[in-house]
Amino acid sequence: MLVTAVGTDTLWGEMMSSITKETVEPTPLQQRLERLTSSIGKIGVAVAVLVFTVLTARHFTGSTKDDQGKPLFNKSHVTFDALFSSLVVIFQQAVTIIVVAIPEGLPLAVTLTLAFSMKRMVKENALVRRLSACETMGSVYKPDNVSPPEITGSPTEKALLSWAVADLGMDADALKRSCKVLHVEAFNSDKKRSGVMIRDNATGGVVAHWKGAAEMVLANCSMYVDTDGAARQLGVEQRRNLEKVINDMAVGSLRCIAFAYKQLNSTTEQSKIDDDGLTLLGFVGLKDPCRPEVKAAIEACTKAGVAVKMVTGDNILTARAIAKECGIISSNDPSGIVIEGHEFRAMSPEQQLELVDRIRVMARSLPLDKLALVQRLKQKGHVVAVTGDGTNDAPALKEADVGLSMGVQGTEVAKESSDIIILDDNFDTVVTATRWGRCVYSNIQKFIQFQLTVNVAALVINFVSAITTGKMPLTTVQLLWVNLIMDTMGALALATDTPTKALMDRPPIGRTAPLISNAMWRNLAAQAAFQIAVLLALQYRGRDVFGTDEKSNGTMIFNAFVLCQVFNEFNAREIEKKNVFAGVLKNKMFLVIIAVTLVLQVVMVEVLTRFAGTKRLGLGQWGVCLAIAAVSWPIGWAVKFIPVPDRTLHDILTRRKSS
Repeated sequence: MLVTAVGTDTLWGEMMSSITKETVEPTPLQQRLERLTSSIGKIGVAVAVLVFTVLTARHFTGSTKDDQGKPLFNKSHVTFDALFSSLVVIFQQAVTIIVVAIPEGLPLAVTLTLAFSMKRMVKENALVRRLSACETMGSVYKPDNVSPPEITGSPTEKALLSWAVADLGMDADALKRSCKVLHVEAFNSDKKRSGVMIRDNATGGVVAHWKGAAEMVLANCSMYVDTDGAARQLGVEQRRNLEKVINDMAVGSLRCIAFAYKQLNSTTEQSKIDDDGLTLLGFVGLKDPCRPEVKAAIEACTKAGVAVKMVTGDNILTARAIAKECGIISSNDPSGIVIEGHEFRAMSPEQQLELVDRIRVMARSLPLDKLALVQRLKQKGHVVAVTGDGTNDAPALKEADVGLSMGVQGTEVAKESSDIIILDDNFDTVVTATRWGRCVYSNIQKFIQFQLTVNVAALVINFVSAITTGKMPLTTVQLLWVNLIMDTMGALALATDTPTKALMDRPPIGRTAPLISNAMWRNLAAQAAFQIAVLLALQYRGRDVFGTDEKSNGTMIFNAFVLCQVFNEFNAREIEKKNVFAGVLKNKMFLVIIAVTLVLQVVMVEVLTRFAGTKRLGLGQWGVCLAIAAVSWPIGWAVKFIPVPDRTLHDILTRRKSS
């Protein structure tokens, strides 16, 4: 025996090293959230600095006055304690703006959404091992579908044995007792065959038996057994006829397995099984019927903009026939191509990148071919999901954005390398996981739209008031209460929506697509503009219109602002659709959060007056606040009639920079 490599230098060692190597790669959503929170944080700090500067300037110039109209700063009667106290109050207001502006509730919203989805997905036979995989599935562009099991896989052996026992009357146990296994050569994904060397206990004869991909085994045969059981020379004509049989089986979506043997010298010790000069025993065609739900699942993927690719070790004709049967390739897709692994392997990385989008089926492939396909798709900016069940699938499962292993037929190595385990080995569950992934992404978008509306309105209202009056209408405690509603309550309310069928009718969101869509900007701008206009009007004219004192007017501003957010939570449930109440009764958590928020707001206004800096309001004043907040519903409905361009603001700005 000649040893050419050991340990990590072998192909198996390289594969296992790639699996065990830890790579921390942020998901597309995490990358978007980091950019968003960074931008919002910078804006919040900038506004806080401006507010601090303006309030400080107004204070030292005597423009800021108390309730009696007297300047708070008097040069002739200034003390260090009074000066320090004033600066602390101003600094406190500026810091509160930063607290409100920074979206620290985003991680909570994301975690809640993912955890909720993870719990629900288990009930639908998808066990999530990595939490962020829930979201990433929603962006999947190319799920890489594994073919039916490999030739020497357990289902194949069961099919062959049951056929031999039931139809040929073979006694498997007696056959095993009649011979002794001398050497076994496991299935090789390169040679596509496996062999065994046995000694007959009765005669002492040694025979090598091979089975595997028909064209591979046939290439090593020089003899064949005819219908009379006699071994004959395999000529050119007979070989051509046998190759036609293989092709006919493959076209009929049958996986053709060949059986061959060779009589060996019983006196010679052999550590390697001879695989040349074989005698062909025959072919067996195995039909892997496409499950009824597979075709429907692939149609659902195609409708959702998810392109399914099949990577298999099968013959190219068999692979093409199975792909047609499943709906992976069709006459409506003239650009799609079917290639063999060695063709893809022979290409340069640039050529692979150019061709990868058009590949629908890759036949006679190696594990490294599947890995290369995943890498090229990711380089093209696609979000990739890979399904697999074998140990050889582990590198591709690890490399993919989302690896999905089979829970029944899958090996432990495949499961450990995956992010989601499909407990029922059903491709339809992959569609379910995709639907939940899109639901996660949609729920996070809803929360972001809701949160940014509060952010923009609160920052603008306080900034404008600080410049014009030297005071902020929302006190520090009130802003922190708004922050609690926006972050914790909002996250709980909007993170628990369940997926709808409509989610699969839209294309996937690409790796570089912005988190805030044009529709979100439209909705956000309309609601924020309404809240800013109404609440600033209350700030400047509220006392004259409603005949209230300054504290009551400030309480009405605070109350109306909070109620606007409560009503706007309904608007946030639907980014595109006009009916925001559809399915609301099914989401008990949402209704509970709304009720709890309203009760706590009543307590803040009517009970905790000293703590919140509020004053009790009459029924008429409550009615005004509710009426103002309720206007957000018709505004949210009407603004959705405004069409938005397909190109996002991010795309426009990026193109301008590049030009």
